[in-house]
Amino acid sequence: MKVTTEKNEKVANMVFANIYPLYLNRLEKNGRTKEEFHKVLTWFTGYTEDELQTLIDQKATYRTLFENAKIHPNAHLIKGVVCGYRIETIEDEFEIYKQCRRMEKLIDELAKGRKMEKILREEKK
Repeated sequence: MKVTTEKNEKVANMVFANIYPLYLNRLEKNGRTKEEFHKVLTWFTGYTEDELQTLIDQKATYRTLFENAKIHPNAHLIKGVVCGYRIETIEDEFEIYKQCRRMEKLIDELAKGRKMEKILREEKK
């Protein structure tokens, strides 16, 4: 599937605080913890626990979340299909959409029971 400017804008304007509890509920139903979820989020975005909570409290959009994030240098290693979109083929002009799909891929892997050391990717030496 192809990302459009409209799709990118729709995702960019979604409020992260509205989606956050859905992610958390899904993970908890699959036996994962809030701490594990936050570990993945902090690895991916560079935000501290307090900064994440502030973004949630302020009802920040995905645009704000990702434009101010310090995306992990190994985020390019997150590959695969999420919601019908192959992450590695999403054009750079749709950066917010790409980061959202990368984050969802990490959450999917966590929900499916993947080991944390596999989720928090490292470059192969």
